[in-house]
Amino acid sequence: MPALSHLDCFVKSAERGSFSAAARLLELTPAAVSKNIARLEAELGVRLFQRSTRQLSLTEGGERLLAQVGGPLAALADAVGHAAEQDRQPAGTLRVSMGQAFGRAYLVPLLDEFLRRYPAVVPDWRFENRQVDLIGEGFDAGIGGGLELKPGMVARTLGRIHIVAVAAPGYLSGRKGPRHPSELAALDGIVRRSSQNGRIYQYTLRRADGEVAAAALRTRVVFDDPEAMCQAAMLGLGVALLPMPFAAPWLHSGALVRLLPGWSAEAGPISLYYPAKKLLPARTRVFVDFVLEQFRARGFERLVEDI
Repeated sequence: MPALSHLDCFVKSAERGSFSAAARLLELTPAAVSKNIARLEAELGVRLFQRSTRQLSLTEGGERLLAQVGGPLAALADAVGHAAEQDRQPAGTLRVSMGQAFGRAYLVPLLDEFLRRYPAVVPDWRFENRQVDLIGEGFDAGIGGGLELKPGMVARTLGRIHIVAVAAPGYLSGRKGPRHPSELAALDGIVRRSSQNGRIYQYTLRRADGEVAAAALRTRVVFDDPEAMCQAAMLGLGVALLPMPFAAPWLHSGALVRLLPGWSAEAGPISLYYPAKKLLPARTRVFVDFVLEQFRARGFERLVEDI
């Protein structure tokens, strides 16, 4: 029977598409990973990868082996890790991906309490505005909105996000505030471009009584980052349509004011997502429970819905 270490090198390389990525995850050298896979191929008498200078791809035999051993090997690793953690504190590196501004505003302030409770866990957090492939990139969890969950993922909703119109008091000085979304067209707009597809976001605002209306600003500035939009709005450059998590701190401080109270656009949930395993690593399990507890205690869902 092939050594489990050789099978582990094979699975990690197949999932991540390179020996180097698998080596980083396994804390080995790329040469050691390559050697283990070569030994596995020799023992099985099957070529598992097509190798080139630019990419690593599975052969037909490699695809079959991955389908047969990938799941059982992951389950075995989970069971061993779970058994080892039963009588000790959660420990190890906790890799989490989250949006830049959202993570700084809402997750970093929780770190002190999390580290006090779980001193053996080392957070390794990546701040980037994209949805990562948790399994393929070796993350324990991710936090974000607009998710397209792959099979085998679980998402826990932290709150439903609304888009609201805001501006600086200075910008509004001497101007007539809009009473209907159609009147936004007369105001300078700090508009948002999608960093994924390059399109300008178009919003339709809705009121509690069911009335809907398009929110079309006169484009003055275009950004692909909501935090930059907040800063530009506070400088008095115009009106911005912002997700409430980014606008809320400045609305509470008075640096921004809400336009069109009662009107907002639904932008879907912001969620904490992680692999759907029966035996999650203890560090991931306590992180999930901690974030859900803290977001509930701090009233995040009420905060981001409306002001």
